[in-house]
This record gives sequence, C-alpha cells and structure tokens, in this order.
Amino acid sequence: MARRALRRPPRTVARRLASEIAAELERFRAPRRARSFGVDALLSATNSITIDGLWSRSAALPYFVLDVTRETLASLCSGDEQRIIALAGQALDREVQLLGSRRIRLGRPIDWSTDVKSGFSWKKGYARRLVVADPKNHADVKFPWELSRLQWLIPLGQAYVLTQEERFARGAREILDEWIAGNPYGMTVNWAIAMEPALRIITWSWLFHTLAGSAEWRERGFRERFLRMFFLQADWVERNLERSDVNGNHYTADAAGLVFAGLFFGDGEAPQRWARLGWEMLETEIRRQVDEDGVDFEASTAYHRLVSELFLLPALYRERWGLRTPNSYRERLVAMARFVAAYSRDDGSSPQWGDADDGRALPLGTQLLRDHRYLLGLTGTAFQVVDLEAQFAGPLGEVLWLLGSDAARRLSACAHRLESHSSAFSDAGIYVMRSPRDHVFVDAGPVGMRGRGGHGHNDCLSFEAALDGVHLIVDPGAYVYTASYQWRNRFRSTAFHNTPVVDNEEQNRLVAPGYLWSLHDDARPTIEQWRSDPSRDVLTASHTGYQRLSNPVTVARTVILDKNAHRLLVRDVFRGTGEHSLNVPYHLARLAVAMALSNVIRLEANGSSFELHWQPGGSWRASIVDGWISPSYGVKRPVPVVELTRSGVLVPLLVVIAPQGYEPSALFSWATETLRQEDSVP
Repeated sequence: MARRALRRPPRTVARRLASEIAAELERFRAPRRARSFGVDALLSATNSITIDGLWSRSAALPYFVLDVTRETLASLCSGDEQRIIALAGQALDREVQLLGSRRIRLGRPIDWSTDVKSGFSWKKGYARRLVVADPKNHADVKFPWELSRLQWLIPLGQAYVLTQEERFARGAREILDEWIAGNPYGMTVNWAIAMEPALRIITWSWLFHTLAGSAEWRERGFRERFLRMFFLQADWVERNLERSDVNGNHYTADAAGLVFAGLFFGDGEAPQRWARLGWEMLETEIRRQVDEDGVDFEASTAYHRLVSELFLLPALYRERWGLRTPNSYRERLVAMARFVAAYSRDDGSSPQWGDADDGRALPLGTQLLRDHRYLLGLTGTAFQVVDLEAQFAGPLGEVLWLLGSDAARRLSACAHRLESHSSAFSDAGIYVMRSPRDHVFVDAGPVGMRGRGGHGHNDCLSFEAALDGVHLIVDPGAYVYTASYQWRNRFRSTAFHNTPVVDNEEQNRLVAPGYLWSLHDDARPTIEQWRSDPSRDVLTASHTGYQRLSNPVTVARTVILDKNAHRLLVRDVFRGTGEHSLNVPYHLARLAVAMALSNVIRLEANGSSFELHWQPGGSWRASIVDGWISPSYGVKRPVPVVELTRSGVLVPLLVVIAPQGYEPSALFSWATETLRQEDSVP
C-alpha cells in the first residue's frame, strides 16, 4: 500500500495525509459536537426562531412537483398504485428484500449494523475507523448501507400522497426514529463513508416533503430529532468529502447530498455554503467524469445510471428554485441520456457492462431494475430536448413523481420509439450496432476510472448481442463485492466476459486479490475501423493487454452485424509468435439452451433457433461448460458458456452466429466475402 501511495501525485498524498489526521482528531471532536448541537444550535444555524417555524419554512420551499393523484396515476401509470401500496405495506410490516437477500422481517428496534447473509455485525465506534471489508468474515457492508439509505420507505410517502392515510406516515416516523436512535452521529458503520449520509439526505428530503403535513409528523420531539439529524448528516458529508486525485461516484453523491441539504434548509450560513459548494463540485466533476460523448468514465451501465441521477436531480431541484442550469452542464446531461437511449433495448433492458450494485439516488418508479429509459423522459422533458422526448419509451412513473402530471401528460402524448440507428461513443470506446430487430453492444474502451479500474471489468473487446429480437450473448454482471473476494474477482475477470483469453492471463492484471476496485492499465485499445450503413455495421479494434507476455500477443477483433439477415460475424486475430493457449468464451443468456452437434452449436432461446459456427474447425475445439450470470446484485444463476479453445501456434478464429437454416458453406462464403470487402476498405 505504501508503494502505491508513493506513486500518487505529492498533492494527493498530502491531501490524504491531512484527511487522515483530521479523521483522527474527529474521533474525539465529533461526539462532542453532536452532543452540543441541540435545538438552539440548529435554530441558530438555520436563522430560525422555533422548530415549528423551521419545519413550516422548509415545507414551503420549492421542491419537486408533488401533484400526483390516484386518478392521474391510474391514467398515466396503470397498475402503479397497487404496486406502491403493496410496497408500502411491506415497509409497514418491516419486510425488506435487498441486494439478493431473501425477504427479511426486521425486528423492533431494527438492527441497522448487521449483514443478514453472513450474520456479521459491526460494533458501534467511530465510523472512519471501522473496518468495512475483511475477507475473513465474508460480510457485505452494502447490506446495512442499503438498509440505512431508507429508500425502501419511499413508497410510504407515495402511498400517503395518494391516500392521506396516517398509517403510512406513522410507519415512516417510527422507523426514522429508530434509525436516529440506533445511529448516533459518526458512530456506526452507516457513517463510514460520506456517500451514505449524502444519499440519505436525498431520501429524507423526499419523505419530508411527502409526509411533513401529516398529523403523525406534528409531534415537536420528532420534528426536533428529524431536523437535527438531517442537518448533522450534511455536516458529516462536508467534513468527510471523498475527494481523491480521480473522483468517482462517491464524491458525486457527496456533492448531490450537499445541494439537497442546502436547498432543504434554505437559510443560514452552513446551508447556503452547502448548496454553493455542492453545485461547484458537480459542475467541476461532470466535465471530469463524463466524456463529451456522454459516457461516465467508470465503465459501467449501472453506474452510468446512478451518476446520471446524481448529476441530474440536483439540477432539477435547483431549477425549481429558479436557478438555471448552465448550458455546458445541461449539454453533458443530454449526452448522458443519449447514451442511455443507445444502449437501451426495445424491451427496456440494458447491457450488463461493468459493475452493478442496484444503486439509485431516488427510486420513484416501479419499472424493472435494468430499465433506464426514464432518464430520457426526465432529461428530455425537463430541458425540452425534442429528440429525447421522441425516443422515450417506457413507464412514466419517475417523470410523474418528479416533474408533475402536466409534464408526464405532455410526454405521454409523444410518439415514442427508441431509434434503431447505430451509435459510436468514441471517447469511451463503446459501439452500439442496432437495427429494429438487432442490438449489439461492444466495449472497445479502456479500463475504468482513467486506468484505475474502479467499477470497470476486464472486458475490452467483449460484447452483448440480441439478434432478431432474441437475447443470445450476455455479460455475466458483477454479483458481489466484499462478501466474497474470490467471486468478486471471478466476475470481473477476462474469462467471465465474451473476449479472448491468452495463456490463462488477465488482459489487465489484478493489482492484488484484495484490491477489489483496482486493475493495472495493461489493455490499451486501438480502434482500427468503424463503419455503419443501413445494412451493415463493422468494428475492428485491438488491445495491448497481452503485450507483457514473454511472447507478446496483440488481440484484434472484428465484429460485423448483418442487419438484413440478423447475422453476427466475429473474427479474432492473434498477432504474435510462439505457442499459446487460447480461450474465447461466449456466455449465453440465462434462458438459452445450447446443444453441441458435429460442427455447430445449436442455440435455442425464446422459441427461436440459432446456430454458432466456427472456422477453422480442425484447429479450434468447441465445448459447452457451466457458467454464471448475475442479473442483479447478490444473485447468481447458472448459464451455459460456449468455449472455443486451442493450444499451439496462433491461428485466427472466425465465428458466425445466425438464425437456423443456413448451410455452413453458404455462411462462410458470405463471411469470407464480407471480410474481404471490409479488409479492402482504406
């Protein structure tokens, strides 16, 4: 660890050292500060006279449009009321199902510091000194964090807006009181990183604005406890910003939380500072973290969704205050939404690129977890971007609850359909080949977080493919983080992606098995060709990940989509000398069935039949092995994996995946001629 620190810029090392010294001092200062921060201190800090006056003032400040009625919800989001009431009922029963857990009935009071899967509990103590990841206990700190984000209480606020039934407000109040009592300022694992109180701030603001007027929230003692803890969470975030030489989604969440807290209180030196500081951080980071083509640099569709929310929601909140979003910031948000439009498939699903931990900033809709299309509706409607509004397709819940019924009605009146044209995001190295019936997502970009790894995987030249409307080739996902170091590293390994493996080595070396978010920057990609026309998309790219071998190898892959016949051609060329072992895996969709015949792999999925052919047949051996896919965090399911392997001198591999019915000779004649044509293109 010391050697890694010495490789960082001196300013970064000095800042980290100062942060550690400050954290050590905070072990003693934080408890004293919390004890001294009583009602009088809160009122003074917010320029208020009474708690009820502060409560009423905050409730009257601008917030998102909360004009949802049962009638508007029924007309715009059929079935949502039933789903919301059911989720609210589970919250009242203290039942949660988080991060792949079984449905759990929480006790009274709730245990906020235990990972239910491993049974491990974090003791109370100064949060910055608690060990959140230890391979020996198999604990996943994400469970208490997710539980304490309290997003599972959001349906209680929604249900109250719809029904005005006090039982929903009472249930939320009781659980919030238990959280406040069980998590003193800075003294449990739920304060270990600033991101957690920052995300709680966003949730608490929503619960406040939906439930503040209820009879169950009138009790003065509760109002004092709620507002005091709300303020202290923002205070903790400001004092413990997750700043580094390369900032990621944690720092973005810190900034978003500060904006929300500042606008929530509105007045006072600290709230005004939070709103200003948080927005300055967001304006700086959106340029650093998001490429001009709109792709978040953490190399993950799930984190692209989360970061989009973290940049978008504070902007929408400020707009409600009449604070205009600068054009440069707005343009980057629009570009992020256009990337979502490109990678979203017609059924609403998204490719599993990089890490995925189910994280959201303010989940208000009832759509499926991997449906990100609401970001098109929110961004397009909020900023009147015609092409995003036109491409929006999917549930309207997020738009309705954030922007109001008028915005949702305008959006519902548009003729919606995701555009079926292909897209190149060259800054990030992402290429989306698509037609009305095909969708191929190819990662030909660098490792995530500017070469650090982060939430990126060893997936350079990997792809997902849906042909003729059928999901066939998929990315296995992420599964877990600290609960199993072994599974964490397997799911981000080269062999768990649809890309060639040379000599059983990683394309980007792991820094160490315990560095779960770090990779060496070995696989530097080069885009050699990209061409798209109405009938065919062609991408050729290579990477340097295996140049470090004693006999260096450059892996080059050509991917060609035949849009008219729904055929996919994949050619792998290995540039180098000497003998090597080669493995090219193809992970199949969870509901796909693979059958090995004499010289072909038959694929059955969703009632359709496809075939995977390869050449040269005598040099490459095909087998079907057992693999895994993680459709959401903490869940893994078995899937078949087609592996094409050989050992010896380097020989190219040509694979064609096509609907059943083609003669192999005709397929390879087409493939050979297509490659000849493309190779001749200057």
